[in-house]
Amino acid sequence: MSQLRLLRNVLRRPKCNGQLIERARQHMYTFTAIDFETANNKPDSACAIGMVSVVNGEITRCEHQLIQPPDDVFTNTSIHGISWHDVKKAPTFADYWPILSQKLKGIDFVAAHNVSFDQRVLDSSCHRYQIPVPCRDYVCTVRVAREVLAIRPATLDNVCYRLKIPLCHHNAESDAQACAQILLLAYRAGWRY
Repeated sequence: MSQLRLLRNVLRRPKCNGQLIERARQHMYTFTAIDFETANNKPDSACAIGMVSVVNGEITRCEHQLIQPPDDVFTNTSIHGISWHDVKKAPTFADYWPILSQKLKGIDFVAAHNVSFDQRVLDSSCHRYQIPVPCRDYVCTVRVAREVLAIRPATLDNVCYRLKIPLCHHNAESDAQACAQILLLAYRAGWRY
């Protein structure tokens, strides 16, 4: 049985009794799904971040924050719609770091779709502002979509379309929510970290 068919079967099953659900939650992960949007091709040019907190398999908090990048060069506005005018009074990455760092504490891992991009933005932004880079485990939902859910191409918009997950692509909060939902569906289909 394909992973996608297995996922559909899991989603169609009637809900189990409360004890079984509670036992399953005890084994689910606590993680933060993140998505960065960047002003330009420099990895330290974060201009927005979306974060979704998942505690024991439940989405508990969704956040979106505009970030003032180190300079006013915006070449990615056509992708995400964010311009210098939108962020010139926003906090810098360093200003926002105390809040972000709290979201990265006490979790099993950080999740992102195409995690190498978001990890590079996080690491580069930390280096830029001389913030110690957080040591975290990362999970990439591109790999999970390909290997567990057998979805190709594993672009975020295609994965969301196939799994019927609402998406406003390149809105950092929406992308992070989609990432979290992909992992929660994959977990139901048997994926384990």
